[in-house]
Amino acid sequence: MRDSVGSVRTVLLLGGRSEIGLAVVERLVRDGAREVVLAARGGTSTPSVLTALGATVHSLEFDATDPDTHTATVRAAVDLVGDLDVVVDSFGVLGEQADYEADPASAARAAAVNYTGHVSAGLAVAARLREQGHGALVVVSSVAGVRVRRFNFVYGSAKAGLDGFAQGLADSLHGSGARVLVVRPGYVPTRMSAHVEPAPFPATPGQVAAAVAAGLRSGATTVWAPRVLRPVFAGMRLMPRPLWRRLGR
Repeated sequence: MRDSVGSVRTVLLLGGRSEIGLAVVERLVRDGAREVVLAARGGTSTPSVLTALGATVHSLEFDATDPDTHTATVRAAVDLVGDLDVVVDSFGVLGEQADYEADPASAARAAAVNYTGHVSAGLAVAARLREQGHGALVVVSSVAGVRVRRFNFVYGSAKAGLDGFAQGLADSLHGSGARVLVVRPGYVPTRMSAHVEPAPFPATPGQVAAAVAAGLRSGATTVWAPRVLRPVFAGMRLMPRPLWRRLGR
């Protein structure tokens, strides 16, 4: 539950090894959060920076591909720390478009992690936040879903679905006291994106975390990281398709 001045006390990270997710958690801990649950398949180690900052860190099993377990995972997190002030939904896989085209089954598995896993997990979290009457779900989307490009359309189409789902979920929670913050980062250099050629307007995980923290404070529904991507993609949405398909990465 938020403290007497409205600060975040508890945080659940779905995708407990995500570098972006961990950066967001660290930022929230620096701002006062004291109970953290890291949920990931196979569990997680405890980042020393979080304990050094005074947080108590718990670990939970979480399998994005097993939707039947997602409600139980949320309940287990509540059993550990009480009401959930912020839940960060930051799990996913990137992969290679060429590999997906050569192995359609692997593309379907990746899409299940990047989209349908978020549907069941997001609905389970929303049910809990609605019951509490407060709390925020932070959904890490991507500019890859704003307009899908041919070089990564398996990943981009899943992110487009996730982004639309998160916006609809936000509308469904309106008036409940709970809310959703959609985060649209561009290229972020992490272990997951190490095989990807850098793109213009990159952001570090720390910069994404700062945008999330500012969005939570201001009550925003969507944040871009960096902010310049918003007008850039407003223009890209209008680009004629023959020109769009010629773009590189």
